[in-house]
Amino acid sequence: MKKQLTLEVDEVVLEKLGIDETTTLDVSIDGDVLVVTPIRDAASEEKFRKAADRVNRRYEDVLRRLSK
Repeated sequence: MKKQLTLEVDEVVLEKLGIDETTTLDVSIDGDVLVVTPIRDAASEEKFRKAADRVNRRYEDVLRRLSK
């Protein structure tokens, strides 16, 4: 018999991550850490990448200094 558990996540966390009952989640293990990642559609992923690229270009010097 397979055991199943339910992981309850606070509503505030779900909202910050943009997760709702229709979001597909990828569940993986990294060592002894459970990793739950929302799977985004290709359009959303591309939009995120473009925004991240703009931030990285705009704040490249600051980010580099902070990483030291």
